Parts: sequence; C-alpha cells; structure tokens
Amino acid sequence: MSKDKDTSKFISLILRHKPEVIGITLDEHGWANVDELIAGINKTHPIDMEMLERIVAGDEKQRYSFNEDETLIRANQGHSIPVDVELEEVDPPEILYHGTGEKYTASIEQQGLIPKSRLYVHLSGDKETARKVGMRHGKPVIYVVNSAEMHKDGYLFYRSVNGVWLTKSVPMKYMRRIGG
Repeated sequence: MSKDKDTSKFISLILRHKPEVIGITLDEHGWANVDELIAGINKTHPIDMEMLERIVAGDEKQRYSFNEDETLIRANQGHSIPVDVELEEVDPPEILYHGTGEKYTASIEQQGLIPKSRLYVHLSGDKETARKVGMRHGKPVIYVVNSAEMHKDGYLFYRSVNGVWLTKSVPMKYMRRIGG
C-alpha cells in the first residue's frame, strides 16, 4: 500500500471515528484544525501540508473537504461519532441503489437497511457504484431503493458533497434485490 493510501485511511479513521487517537477534537460540524491534524498524524505517519492536499485532491471517493482557506478539514460523511456536517435535505431521484455483500442479505431482508455504527445509511445514484461498494464486502448484491416512495412517505434524504445519498433507514418494503 502506498504511503498516501495508508495515511489516507488513517485520516479517515481520525476524521470519521476516532479523533482522540491523535489527541484532537472535532467541532460540532466535524471540522478539525489542519495544523493540529498534521501534528497529531506526524507522531506515527510522516505528513506535511503538501501531502495532505495531495491526499484530499486525489481521493477518488472525495472523502474530505477543506474550508476556503484550508485551515480546517473534515470527512464528508461516514461518521460514527455525532457531528452535523451541515447536510441540506434534498428530494431524491425516483430510484437509488445500495450495494452490499451477499453475506449481509439475510440481516438486511429481515430488518431493512440500518446505519449500524454510522449516522446514516449510504445509497448510490447508480448501479455501478453500488456494485463496486458491494464488491468490497464479498460477492456483490444490489438493492434497488424506491426513494421517491420513501420521500413521499416522509423519509428525509441528504446528498453529501461527494454525491453519496444518505437517509436514516430504509425499510424492506421500499427495496428489491437484484444481482451484483
């Protein structure tokens, strides 16, 4: 694994789940002070501002955002700690997708999609992205989510700055399983 990729995973752990690992805190919107982040990461992973900018710019999933003057950074979504990343409610498209591994289907088909350790269920706007997500968990399975019907029934949807659709849960009655 490249140094950047290894460091990016460590940054993800810090900004989404465990800022205390390097002795920093996030504000209520998930922002961390860039200088404190770099100093904390440097205890175990060599990093400077140039490398951090390269990781943020090159992240194919666009996991991170800087504020305008790059003094603050945060993860865009996927938090297991309570933060408000200031998502605006958005009307979803007719259909969204959820990719998972085959080993999780029994649980999903019993209880629907729940966020587990995260704050939201993550959904994709296209089948191919959902398939790629599913492949990370073994043999992929895709669920088609009737997001328009959910929204009509009062469920709220948000769209992260990197295009991931978020909602609190998806009951099974709004889903149907298709292949990977």
